[in-house]
Amino acid sequence: MIQIRRAQDRGRFDFGWLDTRHTFSFGEYHDPAWSGFSMLRVLNEDRVLPGQGFGMHGHRDMEILSWVLEGAIEHRDSLGNGEVLRPGEIQLMSAGSGIRHSEFNPSADSTLHFLQIWIVPRVPGGAPSYEQRMVDPGRLDGNFGLVASPDGREGSVRIQQDATLSIARLKPGADVSIGIAAGRKAWVQVSRGSAETAGVELSAGDGAAVQGESRLGFHAMEESEILVFDLP
Repeated sequence: MIQIRRAQDRGRFDFGWLDTRHTFSFGEYHDPAWSGFSMLRVLNEDRVLPGQGFGMHGHRDMEILSWVLEGAIEHRDSLGNGEVLRPGEIQLMSAGSGIRHSEFNPSADSTLHFLQIWIVPRVPGGAPSYEQRMVDPGRLDGNFGLVASPDGREGSVRIQQDATLSIARLKPGADVSIGIAAGRKAWVQVSRGSAETAGVELSAGDGAAVQGESRLGFHAMEESEILVFDLP
């Protein structure tokens, strides 16, 4: 069974400096039909104006992933980390028992466009941590490459949950598939372009909740990027 979540049906807020789209309930946006999927709690698509960003604030008991589509994020946190995240790099902040951080667009003229992803951890109250890795683009071109996993295999960041994130970048007309183990769920998110799966076309910003399927195949209608979360 595949349930589609169209981009235009997401929650949207425009704060001037931030234009944000919420796939699931978040902040002032509440949709009882879409309050998360399995352990995937937040999937926000954010656009941040030059020189703007999220000031220092706190989180706990959440695995927070960031994936940049355009621009860069300047990260600072209470553990002493200070990094700049660019396209092709995956950022993981395990909030654990508590962490404070800020995320800013350091550019003077370019908008930051990124996905903010929250996954509920397996066990609350762990030690907070930060990890950032460059993803070899060759692992994503024409196939699904693992970027986050519970054991850090294949150079992925290590999340504190029985879940994975894989990403594929496809040329127009390309085909790719990914397996789903029995009893597992999957969330599909198209971040760029458009692709067909199970006879349904998904465009940028569209998502899909997948249950009871053993394999998903995708056919790229144009140059596309697809995220697939494998979830308990």
